[in-house]
Amino acid sequence: MIDNIPFKIHSKFKPTGDQPQAIEQLITGLQENKKWQVLLGATGTGKTFTMANIIEKVQRTTMVIVHNKTLAAQLYGELKELFPENRVEYFISNFDFYQPEAYIPKTDTYIEKQVVMNEEIEMMRASAVNSLLERKDTIVVCSVASIYGLSDPDEYRNLAFTIHVHEPFDPKQIAAKLVLAQYKYNNFNLKPGEFHSKGEVFEIYPPSSDGYFIRIYADFDEVDEIDLIKETTGEVLHRVDYYPIFPAHEHASGTNRVKRAIKTIREELIERLKYFDENNKPLEAERLKMRTEQDLDALEEFGYCAGIENYARHFDLRKEGETPYTLLDYFPKDFLLFIDESHVTIPQISGMYNGDHARKQVLVDYGFRLPSALDNRPLKLEEFVSKINNVICTSATPGNYELNETNNEYVEQIIRPTGLLDPLIEVKYNTNNPIYDLMEEIKERIKNNERILVLTLTIRDAKNLTDFLKEHNFKVCYIQHEILTLERTEIIYKLRKGIYDIVVGINLLREGLDIPEVSLIAILDADKEGFLRSTTSLTQIVGRAARNEHGKVIMYCDKISDAMQKTIDETKRRREIQERYNKENNIIPHTIIKEILPPVHMIDNEGKVTKKKSEAKLTRKELEQAISKLSKEMLKASKDLDFEKAAQLRDQLFELKVQLGDMIKK
Repeated sequence: MIDNIPFKIHSKFKPTGDQPQAIEQLITGLQENKKWQVLLGATGTGKTFTMANIIEKVQRTTMVIVHNKTLAAQLYGELKELFPENRVEYFISNFDFYQPEAYIPKTDTYIEKQVVMNEEIEMMRASAVNSLLERKDTIVVCSVASIYGLSDPDEYRNLAFTIHVHEPFDPKQIAAKLVLAQYKYNNFNLKPGEFHSKGEVFEIYPPSSDGYFIRIYADFDEVDEIDLIKETTGEVLHRVDYYPIFPAHEHASGTNRVKRAIKTIREELIERLKYFDENNKPLEAERLKMRTEQDLDALEEFGYCAGIENYARHFDLRKEGETPYTLLDYFPKDFLLFIDESHVTIPQISGMYNGDHARKQVLVDYGFRLPSALDNRPLKLEEFVSKINNVICTSATPGNYELNETNNEYVEQIIRPTGLLDPLIEVKYNTNNPIYDLMEEIKERIKNNERILVLTLTIRDAKNLTDFLKEHNFKVCYIQHEILTLERTEIIYKLRKGIYDIVVGINLLREGLDIPEVSLIAILDADKEGFLRSTTSLTQIVGRAARNEHGKVIMYCDKISDAMQKTIDETKRRREIQERYNKENNIIPHTIIKEILPPVHMIDNEGKVTKKKSEAKLTRKELEQAISKLSKEMLKASKDLDFEKAAQLRDQLFELKVQLGDMIKK
């Protein structure tokens, strides 16, 4: 492992506001070997920059886990820009579409597993694993996909090998090693995870390379030269004395393990068939026998079968119930973990195991899978916690779990480098009809060319309010969780452009609506305590108005609930600290300037297939053209390091592929 490349931030900015104190406190906690720390960072205070400075100071391999792919993409882009000399990797689910295998006994319905693999993400996952084995200066930004099973790290390392200059060179032997490491032979257009040979020249395209491949020159059966060749121009970037080759995919097993797994799978099958026979379940026995023997035949012939992950316990040589290997096992023991948006991410980690286990238990009970399939699973929360040494949780509203681990102690970061303040909060009681009062507030904002978000408590209220505002000639739109990414993207664009002045919804927290033009957020039924009106939800909602210098939140209610009061008090406290800092440093807050990008058109920019048509009915050919175009745009955005746009395009691609799949089925 290379360990002499230090983490180094490249940025014209330096920590400001209360960032320096937060960084110092958290580093002190790491030096004291505190397992848990919490950074309470208000929205827009630069938590990612604080993370980066901590990484630079402590110089430790780092994992950053977050609860959704879009946020992971944003963090990945930001950290990659801050650490251009170091390895910053991206590890999320490698499926564009995933329908898990399941069985519904009540209706005797078997649902076959369906996946649409994303080859680029698959290569990025392999790159992350390989970087962890090769370089200490590695940061991996990941989703909860990181707590699902991977290959045994030792077995993975055994499949890796290094090519040295002046060592014997046997092309057939090298090719055999590459095939075992799951590389593919391609004699035409080389892609990551592939290799080919031309006489005395051997070329390998590792999945972890950044736009280059390896060219090996042989002379008299000896490695004469190893060059790193830029893919696009063919120029020699570097000439090296040796190069380590890692497996092309994160799931890889050697021949001996495959043979051993076949033996133990067959033994488990015999035992399970005996159980079904003793319990008079001939249908389940026949079903299991047929499916498993088909898989065994494939393993014997190809070393691989569909659903091979269900036999992971046999390949990993694990005991029943033993903790599976995951990405965490590839990190060095002293790695640093950041859990971003911990109030959501930790509960998500906690909930993964139970849902997965319940689905697979039914498959096992009815003879679709062997009991060992239950050990192809995500980590339990306690298993996840046992694998970490030092963790820093970041959130504007930390959850009970992480606060309990720190005895309710946390490091605070609430001053924004932009000088923007937490919004003013005004409480208005429902003595009169709140909708008429809201309309007057909306009119004032529209005069100033500002936008409004309105949160209702139910879908019916949201729809009724939207219709009512339309009747009064307001430019308003309703947004909710069932609206597809394609349509949601256009709604956000139209809101920012002023085509809409108002967006009404129930839970706008998850819609990615960090829009600087929004200066007013109205919360109806703010006192009805529950998930949507908890202290955490209200505080997160209030943060949506912190991008605008005129930010204001109005809470309409019959009374002030405990959750409201806590949110009001905390927002007031933060605002006073922010105002004091601005005054001491002569800072005048200004609304964030953020470029308004038009929504992506589906096929071309000439309007041949417009967005509106796509929302109606596209033909199969039009869908295929749209998928092809968006795929190219996603790859370009990724190469341009515009990962927020790439993630948005990926979501759109997912929806189009589902539509195409449904059309093909029909």
